[in-house]
Amino acid sequence: MNMEKNMEKIFFYENTPVGKLCIGERDGAITRITWNQVPTEAVEEETELIRKCKLELDEFFAGKRKTFDLPLAPEGTAFQKRVWDALREIPYGETRTYKDIAIAVDSPKGFRAVGMANNKNPIAIIVPCHRVIGSNGKLVGYAAGTEIKTWLLALEKGKDS
Repeated sequence: MNMEKNMEKIFFYENTPVGKLCIGERDGAITRITWNQVPTEAVEEETELIRKCKLELDEFFAGKRKTFDLPLAPEGTAFQKRVWDALREIPYGETRTYKDIAIAVDSPKGFRAVGMANNKNPIAIIVPCHRVIGSNGKLVGYAAGTEIKTWLLALEKGKDS
């Protein structure tokens, strides 16, 4: 069995408006878009899917793309995956609170658990955890920092970022 075939392939995508990103792919699906989390066991390779992901991200950063058309395979618990699916339902340019997402995943008192799942989101931007805000309307928590969260939300609202 070829072990390298099942290994995650990664590519370091530099020169984005939000800094250097690590894009990962395994078995024909995107597994990660992260800033700091680089897998220990991976093959560095720019696959056709990673190129498509870069193109779609470029279009998003240019304000020309509102939805992504990529196969995704985030790794996480069943609850985390439900939360990440709910995040993908938040329309471009809109926000939801942690409580809204908790209700959407049938865990109305689980807003802290939603926050933890948000924090573990392995596919930033495409799984738009940046669209989740505190109940008071404040931009709380973001793996890449609230400055980048602010920039992404401004981009989606069509404001100069």
